[in-house]
Amino acid sequence: MKKYLYILAAAVVAVMAWSCQKDTEGGGETPTPAAPTAITLSTSTIEAQRTGGDFSVTVTAPSRPSVSAKPDWVTVQDGTFNKDTYKMTLTLKVAAYGEYGSREGQVTISAGSLSQTLKITQQGREKPEIVDVDIDTELVTQGANAEVQALYDYLLSQYGKKTISAVMADVNWNTTIAQNVYQQAGKYPAMNCFDFIQVYVPDGNGWINYNDLTPVTSWAEAGGIVSLMWHFNVPLTETTTIGTDGSGVTCTTSKTAFKASNALKDGTWENKWYKENLEKVATIILALQEKGIAAIWRPYHEAAGNYYALNYKGSAWFWWGAEGPDTFKALWNDMFAYFKEKGIKNLIWVWTAQGYNGSMSEYDSDEAYYPGDDKVDVVARDLYGFNAANNGVEFTLLQNTYNHKMITLGECGWGNNGATAFSSVSDFWTEGAKWSWFMPWYSDKYTMVSTDWWKAAFALDYVITREDLPEL
Repeated sequence: MKKYLYILAAAVVAVMAWSCQKDTEGGGETPTPAAPTAITLSTSTIEAQRTGGDFSVTVTAPSRPSVSAKPDWVTVQDGTFNKDTYKMTLTLKVAAYGEYGSREGQVTISAGSLSQTLKITQQGREKPEIVDVDIDTELVTQGANAEVQALYDYLLSQYGKKTISAVMADVNWNTTIAQNVYQQAGKYPAMNCFDFIQVYVPDGNGWINYNDLTPVTSWAEAGGIVSLMWHFNVPLTETTTIGTDGSGVTCTTSKTAFKASNALKDGTWENKWYKENLEKVATIILALQEKGIAAIWRPYHEAAGNYYALNYKGSAWFWWGAEGPDTFKALWNDMFAYFKEKGIKNLIWVWTAQGYNGSMSEYDSDEAYYPGDDKVDVVARDLYGFNAANNGVEFTLLQNTYNHKMITLGECGWGNNGATAFSSVSDFWTEGAKWSWFMPWYSDKYTMVSTDWWKAAFALDYVITREDLPEL
């Protein structure tokens, strides 16, 4: 919602005492300013809009004033004091404000024993309300098999009523983190997310074998929901040698010469790598399909990254989003078509919105990256260090934008390297963030939320654990 709100404030007119002296040559009177006995400002209140900006204030004082501002979202640039007119113009820089509610700051001007305070107010954006929704009941995969349709029907039956607990594997083909959550919190998350991040590693590496489906099949046989994602790693350069230890690759835009647009151009080294690895992943997913396992599939996540940053030139974090929304959607469409050609019919397709990245004043929407209602089943958001209120707002914004899709919390956990905790489930649920599922990210051998966080979540009757799942 891009509506600016303003707080009205009456401007205070600077009052100056003037004395007159006889102009003996002209026979008239020439006004000459006398030293003021108080500090006056050209305004008493700054009406700062959400986007912040620069604001000028004229100060009249008996001597050059000193200025100080608080809190740190207000900064002041001193002007040049005119000792003849006793005036100085301050330039205030007010940082953008993307939160909900209002905030206040102040600039204090002092000259000797005199002081005056300028009030700065900002109003955040309005909290949105959820519009009517009409969630799709059919999957985007034509001819989706019975197993995945049953999984989707279950998600839909619980949507808005209960939320499904999930956990991320430690970027590997295992359930280690889920096991550790069970040992410390007493229950298993309902969903385990496996990552194809090392699928590129040459065979015989001695430490991971994606053709061994046991970690996934064992989780499914124990009653758990299977989720799959792919940190699609690419070589650093065309000539990089890929090591059996996993070296020589990245998915970070700034670290690779790999061009997303070339991935779809025959004859390029990027296209060769892209096709080889897409084939590897498709083969494994087909093997899971043959075993009757349906999966939630979240590829090419967080594509926009900082691409839509407003206050600086941003870029996508991952190579698949680096060349903009059109190239990204071409990659998504190619994968979608290729999987269809291969006969893959066991996936629920999840697109991860980066959206406003937590602040509408700092980022624009990434709707242009959306592949379309015909190629996406569920829309996700990844949030770290977010409080309950912001969870509620982010959920509502997404649900209003994609009102034919279930909305889910694709990743979550602490922010700022652990300095900012993530909201409890009970708090974000109360705020209206009724995510289809929530998935804390891993940290070492545990997660980016605490054992107490998990225990509190598992104690809620609207949080689904693996033990609660029906046979799908």
